[in-house]
Amino acid sequence: MTTPVQTTLPRQSAFARLRVQLPTVPEALASLLRTIIVALFVLTFIFQPFLIPSESMERTLLVGDFLLVNKQIFAPSNRFTRLFLPYRDVERGDIVVFHHPDPTAPLLIKRVVGLPGDHIRIEDGRVSVNGMPQAEPYAAFEPAPFSPTPSNFPSRAINPNIEFHWWQQMQQLTRNGDLVIPPGEYFMLGDNRNHSDDSRFWGLVPRQAIIARPLVIYFSLRRTSSTDVEQAWNDRLKHGSELSAHLIEFARWKRIFMVVH
Repeated sequence: MTTPVQTTLPRQSAFARLRVQLPTVPEALASLLRTIIVALFVLTFIFQPFLIPSESMERTLLVGDFLLVNKQIFAPSNRFTRLFLPYRDVERGDIVVFHHPDPTAPLLIKRVVGLPGDHIRIEDGRVSVNGMPQAEPYAAFEPAPFSPTPSNFPSRAINPNIEFHWWQQMQQLTRNGDLVIPPGEYFMLGDNRNHSDDSRFWGLVPRQAIIARPLVIYFSLRRTSSTDVEQAWNDRLKHGSELSAHLIEFARWKRIFMVVH
């Protein structure tokens, strides 16, 4: 007579404990709200995704790459925030996200080539800093049907592709054929030198305009560009294995989780 009681009571007790552990609707909503707040904080102040729209940084960054960038590394900080979020100053060779000097223009991503106080010269496309030619394994010179890019910089000749106010300032900053970077300013170049609209054309970037550094490519869509050597995307209908291959090839899978240098 005692066996049914012994077998049913533990089940009821376990079920009761399970019911007690389930969160109520307000608790579930509060947990969801906390998650949303943390996610918004991270996206707003620490990390943020970006999509590469142009070929100016090829072959380091390709059209269709999705980047996760660190917004805190270059942000003003104090001793408290430095305990939790790494901070350092901008270094030559860094790829950075920054505001264009024109406040109406979108954010840009380029490589830092010149630091405050540096003497910059470009001869036949080769960059020298403080009199030393730079080894730039990332630099590409992909052909363009028409390239307004000056192969020698700075130049005293007026170039219609260089913004005039920047050309005037450039003359004042040029010493013995070198562009001398003033305090608090940085000189930016795209890696794809013949396809990049950068400091050669519109000027220097102030320190406060530099906001982030890319960390990793978290996804990459296969997009064509004017310099693409890969097979162009084809929109015609496919059948069988062709369609399967087409679906597989819509992304650059090998670039996913690639660290950006």
